[in-house]
Formats: sequence, structure tokens, C-alpha cells
Amino acid sequence: MRIGATVATLGVLLSLLAGVSRTAFAMAANRDFPTWLAAVHPRHRVPYRAELTVGAIVILVVSVADLRGAIGFSSFAVLAYYAIANASSYTLTAAERRWPRAFAVLGICGCVVLALSLPWESIAGGAALLAVGAVAWLAMRTMRRRAERPPSD
Repeated sequence: MRIGATVATLGVLLSLLAGVSRTAFAMAANRDFPTWLAAVHPRHRVPYRAELTVGAIVILVVSVADLRGAIGFSSFAVLAYYAIANASSYTLTAAERRWPRAFAVLGICGCVVLALSLPWESIAGGAALLAVGAVAWLAMRTMRRRAERPPSD
């Protein structure tokens, strides 16, 4: 049972690493993350800097944090990510949607309920990460807008 759980966990970790690194790559390409993360390897055509950065962060977290805490923190972050995806799908027009908006609302509610059922340490850490990320995003957006603004006389 332990071996099966370990293999399953490693499979999930691998898919999350690929997904998070691709998200970081897309955000960097959109200038929401540092643009050097948007580099694509010339031969292998993968976002290697984003993958290496995400991998290094995961290694750092796992090496300094309790593994159960890291899993709870990761679970909160993934549920927040899915809640945001559901909220985004709610904004689609009828022509763009495949499913009724009620499914998006159900998805948001499910993600929130599951996230709030995690240990309080995971919720606090995940909420702190989201708050830091929001502040950093707002700061970068403000700096970008100031840089793009034409000089006034």
C-alpha cells in the first residue's frame, strides 16, 4: 500500500511540476512574472528556466518543511488555482461555454469547501502566499504602467 501511494504521489508531483512550470512560463511571456522565465530551450522546445526554477523551489520547500505541511500547502494552492479557473469559466459567454454556469459555481464551492477543510497551517500558509503574490502582481503592474506611460511635459 505504501509503495502504491508513493508511486501515485510521485505521479501527481510530476504532473504538478509540469503544470506549474507551464503556468509560470505563460505568466512570464505575458510579463506577469520575470520575463527570463519565458525562455524556451532551442533544441528541446521546453520552458527550461521555468521548469528548473519550479523544481528548485519544490526541492527547497521539501527540504526545509515537514512533508505533510508541504502537501497541505500544495493542496491549498492547487484548490485556489482550480477555484480561479472555475471563476474564469463563469465569465465566458454562452457561445464560449460548453457547460452551464451552474457547474462553475459548483466547482468554486467545492474548491472552497475542500480548501477550508485542510489544516489551519496549510490555509494560513496558502493564504499568505496568495496575498504576497497579489501584492507582487499589483506592484509589477503599477511599475509596468508607469514605464509605458509617455513622458509628460
